[in-house]
Amino acid sequence: MLRFEGVNLHYGSFRALNGITLHAAPGELVVLLGANGAGKTSIFMAASGIQRPSAGSIRFDGRELVGMRPAQIVASGLVHCPEGRKLFPMMSVRKNLTLGAYVHRRDTAGIERSLDEVFGLFPILEKKQDDPAGSLSGGQQQMVAIGRALLGRPKVLLLDEPSLGLAPLVVKQVFEVIQRINRAGTTVLLAEQNAYSALAIAHRAYVIERGCIALEGDRDSLLNNEAVRAAYIGA
Repeated sequence: MLRFEGVNLHYGSFRALNGITLHAAPGELVVLLGANGAGKTSIFMAASGIQRPSAGSIRFDGRELVGMRPAQIVASGLVHCPEGRKLFPMMSVRKNLTLGAYVHRRDTAGIERSLDEVFGLFPILEKKQDDPAGSLSGGQQQMVAIGRALLGRPKVLLLDEPSLGLAPLVVKQVFEVIQRINRAGTTVLLAEQNAYSALAIAHRAYVIERGCIALEGDRDSLLNNEAVRAAYIGA
């Protein structure tokens, strides 16, 4: 479904990604683990067309993404939910959600169906749909960010640090929803520092260090890997 082959990415003279090769198969939930600055966000920036790789190939559903515009990539079914939520705080929750459907804006009936699906996942958002997004709690704002991405009708959903700054109970709720989204058929690529919670719902994972893939494996092999436990999980 999504495949990186030998991808390099530079910011000026700084190489953020160095020969990244990874894939997510249809229906998988794949986790990217790594510290801040390891390159997880750069992988998503390259996939979504925000940053252009200096080398390598990124193919989605058999199609080359390098050189495509972000709106074209979203329309093809690859949708990025960014770190930090990036909401419009003065706009209503409903308006923030529907902005995610911009590439489908002529399909008003489809947008309403997608909104109903998001409200089914996050009932509190239906109650607060007319409130300014900036008035919501951090957890509720993260729900809006995920919901907005779902309005883009993703085949593959890129989720960048969705648990960042959230209380443990809210983190648990967010990860349960991510698992439901995946089980409903959406392929998910999830970047997380909360390694234990992420691996608990993952099929496979990659460990990113200094722009390179240091380790990869299925959930159980990484959960039981002593180096991974020491660096990301603890005893």
